[in-house]
Amino acid sequence: QVQLVESGGGSVQPGGSLRLSCIASGTIFSINAMGWYRQAPGKQRELVATITSGGRINYAAFVKGRFTISRINTKNTVYLQMNSLKPEDTAVYYCNAEVGKDYWGQGAQVTVSS
Repeated sequence: QVQLVESGGGSVQPGGSLRLSCIASGTIFSINAMGWYRQAPGKQRELVATITSGGRINYAAFVKGRFTISRINTKNTVYLQMNSLKPEDTAVYYCNAEVGKDYWGQGAQVTVSS
């Protein structure tokens, strides 16, 4: 079993920054891709960014240039640095790890509002 714990969510004004962290623990031999997804009220969950164990990164078009995903393989940790936040970035952000199958964190609320 694998557990994912997110931290770093919160409230920020438009243009502000937040950094999300996610640590995976449990029975882990290797993690393929790790990533971040988000779900806004009334909307479906959508991909934000993913990163493979080899460092290959994929970003959703709406975050390019503003968000940066990074990963420390030896610590089973993935980060999401979010800059220039907009009100439309308000959502619950979920960490995802592919360890044989997909595992999800409990979610971290990000609110962008003036």
